[in-house]
Formats: sequence, structure tokens, C-alpha cells
Amino acid sequence: MHVRVSLVAAARSSSLLAERFDDDRPLDGTGWRSVESAAQGLVPLGSAELRYCSPTPRSRATGEALGYAPLAQPALRECDMGRWRGLTLAEVTAHEPGAVDLWLSDPRSAPHGGESLLAFISRIGGWLDTRPADDGGQIVAVAEPSVVRAALVYALKAPPLTYWNVDVRPLSTMTLTGWSGSWHLSLQAPA
Repeated sequence: MHVRVSLVAAARSSSLLAERFDDDRPLDGTGWRSVESAAQGLVPLGSAELRYCSPTPRSRATGEALGYAPLAQPALRECDMGRWRGLTLAEVTAHEPGAVDLWLSDPRSAPHGGESLLAFISRIGGWLDTRPADDGGQIVAVAEPSVVRAALVYALKAPPLTYWNVDVRPLSTMTLTGWSGSWHLSLQAPA
């Protein structure tokens, strides 16, 4: 019994330099236009039996714009960044450089008072492992890029610090096939 889980990274809600931890902003004009441009290649994923999204406004809006009518999954929320919520990395680095260094080098640390990187990756992995495994079953989930990164690290059983070496662009997709505890990355040629 195996299942196919396609993760779609939500469209952007701000420029890369303006991104904030736990950013709850909706899609901006650029985000909406990018969804329209990518729709032809992404809409077919909506034929999946189960369609989910992160509970963020931009994930929901991306899923709705693609016609998925996704169900928000609290387990697919971004990493809880505690007191850093709403701040940019540059702002936090200016005030707490040692805490940022610790956070980037120790996956068990949570100097912000929220969730550690290891706990975040484990939570996303727990969501993956509890997906119903119907032979040939298909799932699509629109999630924040950070969630897609965490899912990849978990699925490949990579060291947690590998998370920082994965770049997930808005509206990119990743497909995992398998079942609880046994996931495989599936790369596909363009249609």
C-alpha cells in the first residue's frame, strides 16, 4: 500500500527580503499573477482524492486559486517562531546575533521560545506518516516553502541541518511516494 503526496509551495506574499517569520500576509499582486501563470501545470494536481493546505492565508489562497478547494491542516503550519514572529531575519540578527547563530547550528535549540527545527521537521513528518495509504491514492497539499523543506528532510531521513541547504521556490512542487516511515522522492519530467 502506498500513497502519492504532492506538495505545492504557496505563492509569495512579499519580496524575499521582506519575508517575516510566521508571516500571515495574504497573496500580493505578484503572487496572484504567478499563480495564474503556473496554473496550467498545477491545476491537474487538483484531481487528487485528498486536497489540503497550510492554515496560512497565502497557502489557502493559492489552493483556492488553483481550484483545489483544500482543507486547512493545522499540522502543516509553519514553525512556531515564538518571540521572533513577525520579524525579518535581519531584524532578529541585529538584536540577537548569538541566538540566531545557535538556532542555525543546533536543530534542537529554540532560542526564540517557540519550536525547534527538529520538532518542526518531526511534526511535518508525523503529518506525512498519518496520511491514508491507499494503493495508488493521491494527495495534494499547498504549504509554505518551509513546510515543503521540512517534509523533504524528513522523507529522505537527512540530517536536520540539511534543511538550511534546501531552496523551495514559490509554486514549485515536490512529490513523495510511499507510506509511513518509507518515503521516496519522485522527480518527474515536464509534461
